[in-house]
Amino acid sequence: MKLLRNTVLFILLLLAVDVGRYFFIPDVSRLAHTNPGKTAFMEYREAEWRNEGREKTIKQRWTPLRRVSPSLIKAVLISEDNNFWHHEGFDFKAIEGAIEKNIEAGEFKFGASTISQQLAKNLFLSPSKNPLRKMKEAILTWRIEQTLSKRRILELYVNVAEWGDGIFGIDAAARHYYGVSASRLTASQSARLAAALPNPVLYKPTGSSRFVKVRAKHIYAIMLRRGLVVPDYREVMAAPDTPVVQPPDSVVVGVPENLIQEASLPDSLQHDSSPEPAPEETSESTQPGN
Repeated sequence: MKLLRNTVLFILLLLAVDVGRYFFIPDVSRLAHTNPGKTAFMEYREAEWRNEGREKTIKQRWTPLRRVSPSLIKAVLISEDNNFWHHEGFDFKAIEGAIEKNIEAGEFKFGASTISQQLAKNLFLSPSKNPLRKMKEAILTWRIEQTLSKRRILELYVNVAEWGDGIFGIDAAARHYYGVSASRLTASQSARLAAALPNPVLYKPTGSSRFVKVRAKHIYAIMLRRGLVVPDYREVMAAPDTPVVQPPDSVVVGVPENLIQEASLPDSLQHDSSPEPAPEETSESTQPGN
């Protein structure tokens, strides 16, 4: 009995050390002024390809945030992390909503990871969903938020995120799917790229997936509503004369139902508890880098 107890304690100690070391390593502060090389997620993909006998290489072109289309930045924020400028790494309301949906579904089906959490996972961890990995992710997310500016976090994310099979970084994605640099992406192209982010290997931005089409249309509608895109003459003339119900003002999985319902009301009836980012915050994402 004593041997069993000591063995369990020893295993628990090893697990605590394995998780606790992420309070000190890796050196997150280097990311403030140094662009990362090959990430843990890229290495994970390469291992997958080797096991499948596929000869593939990573496609990535690093580009400063100032050379990324503002439309792409806005679309990604709407799609992946609507409260990015206001939280400190964790969107607890979104997490609460995701937990409720998972309980209803009876499985781990919905997530609520912020851009900071996704960055931590992409840079240093595996895509595994086990609790230990999530604990490591939480520690790294906290350190990233404490060390880096929001602008730098966003710049890192769009450059290391996976946008397709072997395609990493927004510039490589823009050239692969649309034949343009990241700075020349249009609003509609940006919406489709952002719409595919939940699973860019399965859902291609330029494919025929209904999921991408519907999600991209939703993202684009929110961009129009927020004044991030100016509708052209054809869009205005083709619009129906009767009022239409506005789409929910977020597509982030796990957003509380009350926010979704409120965003669906006419603007005059809304009492938004999650205000829009200040102009200087949103415009910051298109200014020269750190």
